[in-house]
Amino acid sequence: MDPLDSGTKFNPKLQDSDWEAVEFLAAADPKHVQKKKGSRKLWLGVGLVAAAAALALMTGLLVWHFHLRRDVGVRKVYIGSMGISNRRFTEAYEDPDSPEFKNLASLVNTQLKLIYDKNTELSRYFTGSTVQAFSEGDDSGGSDEMVAYYESQFDVPDFKVWSLDEAIEALEEPETERKGRLLIGPNRPVKNPLTYKNVMAGALDPRMTKKTFIARKSFPIHTRKNGTLRSPGFPDSPYAPNTYLEWKLRAEPGHRVKLDFDTFMLEEDCKQDFIKIYDSLAPIENRVLTEKCGYSHAPLSFLSSGNVMLLVLVTSEEKNFPGFRAAYSQVPVSSQKCGGKLSGLKGSFASPYFPSNYPPRITCVWDIQVPEGRFVKVQFTKFSVSEPGQNTKACHKDYIQVNGQRLCGDRPDSAVITSQGHKMQVKFFSDKSYVDYGFSAQFEAFVPTNPCPGRFHCSNNLCINSTLRCNGWDDCQDNSDEDNCTCDPSTQLRCRSGRCKALFLQCDGVDDCGDNTDEMNCLTCRPGEFSCRSGGCVPDTQRCDGRQQCSDGSDEAGCKKSGVVQCSALTYRCANSRCVTKLNPECDEEEDCEDGSDEKDCQCGLRPYKSSRIVGGQASREGEWPWQVSLHVKGSGHTCGASVLSDRWLLTAGHCAHDTDKVQYSRADLWEAFLGLHAQGLTNQWMVKKDIKRIIRHHGYDPDTYDNDIALMELDGEPLVLNQNVYPICLPAATHHFAVGTAAWITGWGASREEGSAETVLQKAEVRVINGTVCNKLMENQVTEHMMCAGVLQGGVDACQGDSGGPLSVPGPSGRHFQAGVVSWGDGCGRMHKPGVYTQVSKYRGWIKQMTSL
Repeated sequence: MDPLDSGTKFNPKLQDSDWEAVEFLAAADPKHVQKKKGSRKLWLGVGLVAAAAALALMTGLLVWHFHLRRDVGVRKVYIGSMGISNRRFTEAYEDPDSPEFKNLASLVNTQLKLIYDKNTELSRYFTGSTVQAFSEGDDSGGSDEMVAYYESQFDVPDFKVWSLDEAIEALEEPETERKGRLLIGPNRPVKNPLTYKNVMAGALDPRMTKKTFIARKSFPIHTRKNGTLRSPGFPDSPYAPNTYLEWKLRAEPGHRVKLDFDTFMLEEDCKQDFIKIYDSLAPIENRVLTEKCGYSHAPLSFLSSGNVMLLVLVTSEEKNFPGFRAAYSQVPVSSQKCGGKLSGLKGSFASPYFPSNYPPRITCVWDIQVPEGRFVKVQFTKFSVSEPGQNTKACHKDYIQVNGQRLCGDRPDSAVITSQGHKMQVKFFSDKSYVDYGFSAQFEAFVPTNPCPGRFHCSNNLCINSTLRCNGWDDCQDNSDEDNCTCDPSTQLRCRSGRCKALFLQCDGVDDCGDNTDEMNCLTCRPGEFSCRSGGCVPDTQRCDGRQQCSDGSDEAGCKKSGVVQCSALTYRCANSRCVTKLNPECDEEEDCEDGSDEKDCQCGLRPYKSSRIVGGQASREGEWPWQVSLHVKGSGHTCGASVLSDRWLLTAGHCAHDTDKVQYSRADLWEAFLGLHAQGLTNQWMVKKDIKRIIRHHGYDPDTYDNDIALMELDGEPLVLNQNVYPICLPAATHHFAVGTAAWITGWGASREEGSAETVLQKAEVRVINGTVCNKLMENQVTEHMMCAGVLQGGVDACQGDSGGPLSVPGPSGRHFQAGVVSWGDGCGRMHKPGVYTQVSKYRGWIKQMTSL
């Protein structure tokens, strides 16, 4: 019993009757205690008033404690399902207004009431249930069983919510069938009661219970014919604010629902706008397949375990975005490739429907057998088996099991697993909630005494080219190819760990060894001193003290608190000509200049709706790089890249507009710009084609050295209408510093390899800013002060032919992308120790402003 229910409540009438029954003893000296006139009456009145006030206060407290406090609570909503074994599903049960639906819903509601009555906590606070939908059997889509989806409401005091949650959690019953005991009228049983099983429920996501929703709508969809669904208004207008929308998808029995998103652009904060996909017809939290918000850069494809699926969109009040578009279809359950026997010397296998997300509630077992005398090696080429709350050590949710070891997460601990015999079993399991891309794998037979013929055998059983041994890079992914090496002193330095690194990495400001060996004994300042970028040393104690000790002010740059200092080549100049110490203060959403000029003109660099082919890169998603431009020579197709600076101006490379003997590339009427383009030759609703009005190539461009390799193009006609797919990138200030090691992105449609053909879909790749001195050595002293280098020194990632003129973009702390460079030149594409060379945009900030007023 609730402790507040025990004891007698205060009753004024009862207290009055008690007072009448009291008999007072006589005083020994009645005169001594006799009241005096005047003051005694006054004191008696005061005492009575005080007693009455105390009595009223006590009464109020007791009433609040025993009555009002009981009513202070919340409404809890739980969503659940119930399996029904003795009913056959018909189409009538899809219509909530049909008599069949209403009759069966009434039986389910009565059965739920009986179930709740068995628990004191549930029966005390239960207020009612509503059946939301029925579907075919939960396990296989068969028509001999049904599932009821329901919502139950409870009004519960705040301090009792936890016990109600526990009671609901304990509600889930085993899969054994139970005969319902339903009564109609006075003790008359139902003639055909429900036979039910698998009763379960969970709390509704609180974001779906907001009272601010302007609209709540539900859309039933049959997937027997392929079709498309989209958020309201897409693509012409953003989705509406404060809405709760759901799409209930049904496939035919024996089929799965398949949902493929080709466009997905929501607000990045999932507390505001999000979608959820459920493996049911109601938002049951332990049946959620995914929750998504922001901008998706990866394919989104989902399958149900049975023949139903629910898609929910929830939006908030502000910052509404374009939304999404998805194709729906149905696939036979029998089409699933799941497990089996594999034999031979090599082969491959993958999770069901890979690279689409695997369905929930599946178990696949592959039995691999190779010829006797050989062992089995399995290498996972792709591995993504993640789930919220998953312990990657125990892998108690979705997992792959090999040799008794469970693997889960974004990648296994080892990329390669071997057997100790000619047989191996691989098991894949997914539970009933949250799914991922899954895996693809290859198996191979090998001789135990020679697992990598002609190649180097890594400790993780990976085989790599023997020439990669001791090259200073982790090619094995576990560094075993760099262990026990003998360093060549003419080209390599030896780290304290015993590993070798390229000699040119010494003293480049980056800890390449991992133990700082390569940055020791360099010509730098002593311990306790700060090294000015202009040269010289100052005590650490004088750094960020608001006074400029370094001649270039670098001792006051990068400080958390921005201060006003004497202007120099390394300090940011505000519009009022005063300079601040903060490193890269522009457009970081903090006003550092007194006049706020560092935060003006900052409508740039954001991918508004997130959230040279690039060698070693991957395909981008539509709208991911809204400042990327494809420059076409009319009649010849894609020739160069460019970036959007404003509604009138583009930035590209000077060599793109350099005349040859055959073509006058400097003629503006020769070019046309494609903005918002994703795939060459394929238009979309956001793509804009513009002619070029004029080309301004830098007057110092040198076609022999590629120095000053930069040009501006002015668009012809009306100014651009900027949107989520056509948006300017931020220009860096002249003092903007892109530190060595900073992550940067290259994008374009250029070739994927040397002498290769151009790509159709826009490619992207992540590289790092490389030390200028090191780069100049690697590029044989051809890098000028107007250039910068970026790449992956190990090779394999780079810009290439066709990427020229495109942007090298670097995201800032506020998420805005700044254009650090323009793709200029390189020695081949993706070669080891040969980074890409870019025109350094910050060196031309004044020139760009002079030419364009930007």
